Amino acid sequence: MNTTTPFATALAAQLKTLPDLQNVPEEQLCWLINNSEVRQYEVGEHTFKKGDAIDEMYIVLNGVISIRLEQNGQFRELLELKEGNISGTLPFSRTAKAGGYGLVQESTSILFLHRSNFREMVATCYELTEALVHVMSTRVRTLTERQQQTDKMAALGRVSAGLAHELNNPSAAIVRSASEFKKHLSNTPDRFKRVMMLQLDIDAVDACNNLVFQKAQAGIQDTMTSLERADAEDELLSWLEDRNVEDGYHITGNFVDYGLGIADLEFIYEKIGEKNFFTVLEWLDNVLTTERYVQEMGEASKRIHEIVSAVKSYSHLDRAAERQRVDIHQGIKNTFLILGHKIKKANIKIVKNLDYTLPEVNVFVGELNQVWTNLLDNAIDALEGVAEPTLELVSRRYKEDFIEILIIDNGTGIPEDALPNIFDPFFTTKPMGKGTGLGLHTVQNILKQHNGDIKVESRPGRTAFRVCLPIG
Repeated sequence: MNTTTPFATALAAQLKTLPDLQNVPEEQLCWLINNSEVRQYEVGEHTFKKGDAIDEMYIVLNGVISIRLEQNGQFRELLELKEGNISGTLPFSRTAKAGGYGLVQESTSILFLHRSNFREMVATCYELTEALVHVMSTRVRTLTERQQQTDKMAALGRVSAGLAHELNNPSAAIVRSASEFKKHLSNTPDRFKRVMMLQLDIDAVDACNNLVFQKAQAGIQDTMTSLERADAEDELLSWLEDRNVEDGYHITGNFVDYGLGIADLEFIYEKIGEKNFFTVLEWLDNVLTTERYVQEMGEASKRIHEIVSAVKSYSHLDRAAERQRVDIHQGIKNTFLILGHKIKKANIKIVKNLDYTLPEVNVFVGELNQVWTNLLDNAIDALEGVAEPTLELVSRRYKEDFIEILIIDNGTGIPEDALPNIFDPFFTTKPMGKGTGLGLHTVQNILKQHNGDIKVESRPGRTAFRVCLPIG
């Protein structure tokens, strides 16, 4: 291209305004124009497709290009290139083939420089080369940060969904129990009045008191099968009907739950007699029902506390960002709790062969939890569609100074041709929207930071990730 033409002169002036090229001398911009070619593209055309050779640097002069990645037939926009953006292959870049597609969104003009001119450019145009190398390093950093942010948001979404699911059950139980408890208390004054009107001797009162609070302290008995429970309720109801107790079915379930049987009721009947029997039964049922609601709310509150404590430990919010000596199993346990909803939903069988005598390891706890999250989440996803999904966890001593954790699933396995690349950044075998290709890369980097290692073996029906960590 001849820089003496009006178009070339205008183009040189345009390039000089670009932030990435504003410090490049004019004669070097002229060299760039003289060795380049301008091409025009219309909406819907591709500037490149996946697998095409990347052998040209290009500068978008005007228009918009959408850079898209394809995974399993679905497309996701990675970024947009607009006027002034520089892309393609750059000096010292090792990019060989396109990993995605460049789809033109508006009528676009692009200046192309073939890589065959790079040797001359490096030798004669120092400032231009320096500017383009800076563009390349910025591009790599921006792309990595974008993918990492996407990966973090996806991980946060998975964890948030898990926590919402795990917290929903106990919180709903508290709301339900509190509502029922309020209704129950509204009936208490009338029952209390009837109890106060009884004329019982001290021995009868003590006998009833001791029995009901003994049952309440023992708690609900849940050792019976459904059939055994139904039989026990029927026997209790028949016994009550024989004593002229009407609507006894309202209380038999509660009595059976707390292990209050016919022998106990006969004991009370003998102590207080037929006249006061029904009123005392109401009181017994009232006390045990109150105990039930208090117990349900207490257990649900305890579950919420356990979840919050696990999240606090998982995220390491209560400690400084420094190495700590910890039991390796604690982080794994917390991660299982965070991902518990996915495990239950997929009906995955968990097999644990853990050596709890292993010594503590000196690690960055929050970062190591990312390792367990990525590996366990990947294993759960790999079990989708498996008839009898099983996830096995093994911890053991390795040689003298290391411990190793194995995470094994019986999924379909990783394709053999993908195995050499699974730790590479941006490489993923998951469908669009389920993986960004940075999870295992992050895992590997974290373990390297800990002087550890990760290896994988995979075949159909068995995939095992082996994490090795130093004890010291």
